Amino acid sequence: MKIRFGVGLGAGPESRPAELAGIVDRLEAAGIDSLWFSELVYTDAVDPFVGMAYALARTSKLKVGTSVVILPGRHPVLVAKQLASLAALAPKRVLPVFGLRSAIPAERDVFLVPDGQRAALFDEALQLLRVALSADGADFSGEFFTASSISVGPQLDRPLDIWLGGSAPAGLRRIGRLADGWLGSFLTPDEARRGRELIEASAAEAGREVEPDHYGVNVAIAENGVPEGALAAMRRRRPDVDPTLLVADGWPALHRMIDGYLAAGLTKFVIRPIGGVGIDEFIDRFSVELLPREN
Repeated sequence: MKIRFGVGLGAGPESRPAELAGIVDRLEAAGIDSLWFSELVYTDAVDPFVGMAYALARTSKLKVGTSVVILPGRHPVLVAKQLASLAALAPKRVLPVFGLRSAIPAERDVFLVPDGQRAALFDEALQLLRVALSADGADFSGEFFTASSISVGPQLDRPLDIWLGGSAPAGLRRIGRLADGWLGSFLTPDEARRGRELIEASAAEAGREVEPDHYGVNVAIAENGVPEGALAAMRRRRPDVDPTLLVADGWPALHRMIDGYLAAGLTKFVIRPIGGVGIDEFIDRFSVELLPREN
């Protein structure tokens, strides 16, 4: 199975528009596999779809992904049009990952869905997204969406893989039923292994299979000690787990975490710097530490 490492942009200074050109050029020159954009509406971070288009236009090899963007609250046909356009401009370099809702409470009102129906709407939105990406002239009628004579172009030579984030049991079962891969976050290796096993079982129940190398994880690394603000944010998001188990405090710790994830069956990694390390220094160290681990 292919082991690959990509760079994730969070909400730090490296995510701002003025920094993006230099980051993209350095990643392409270094031969780094991918760049991942987070959906952070109320920050200076570049919008994921805009960032992907910009990065693809400057490069010929770099892949781009979303880590993650929210699908409920967007019309799936319009999302399909964006993805089809990007994938036609840069074949095999677009890696969409979708989520159920924003991890930032203040941003959840931006993605409006009927009360109490977000999960059901997410399921239907995924189904319509696939129809729009693959069908020509199809009709769709569901509880939340109706579309006639769907014909999103350009038609792609090969279907886009649709990955999902999340770690709740219902979300993992959704991946098994409806998605092509999983990009988890804030997980220990043991939790990642159990998540992969649940996805595999759910896929088997649905009469389908998620490819063995379509399991990945987001990991944050701090090179000069984990900032207390980052630890506090992790405690809020995962109060049940020691936050020092969810972030790598230095490169040796990251390698140990990667070893654990590999043993758990995960092979795709999005590595995000935290703690104020300069992005140029981070990319240089990333190349030295992680590119030799790819196969």
